[in-house]
Amino acid sequence: MNQSGNDNTGFFEKVYEVTRMIPYGRITTYGAIARYLGSAQSARMVGWALNSCHSQPDWVPAHRVVNRNGQLTGKVHFPGSNTMQQLLESEGIRVEDDTVLEFKKFFWNPATEL
Repeated sequence: MNQSGNDNTGFFEKVYEVTRMIPYGRITTYGAIARYLGSAQSARMVGWALNSCHSQPDWVPAHRVVNRNGQLTGKVHFPGSNTMQQLLESEGIRVEDDTVLEFKKFFWNPATEL
C-alpha cells in the first residue's frame, strides 16, 4: 500500500496523465485508456479514476472520455446535467441523445497516437 493508503493512486495518476494528452476536439474511451495502460479489463477503474479527478491540482479533461459506444455515461459526475455535452460541443463535437455523433471521426486511440 502506498502512503495515501490507496492502492489505486498510481493507476489513477496514469489515467489522469493519459487523459490530459487527449487533444482538444477529440474523444477516447475508458477501455482505450485501460488497454493503453496494459490493464484491458480495467475500463471501470478508469471511470472511477475520472469520477474523482475533480480533486486534482491540474485540470483533467474527463469530458473527453466516453464509453465504447460514444455515450456520455460519465455525465452524472459533472455539475449540471448538460455540462459534459456542453464542453464537448464547445470543442466541435456534436452530441445527440447523450451520444457522440461521428464517434469514429473524433476517436483518439492512445495506443496508436502516443
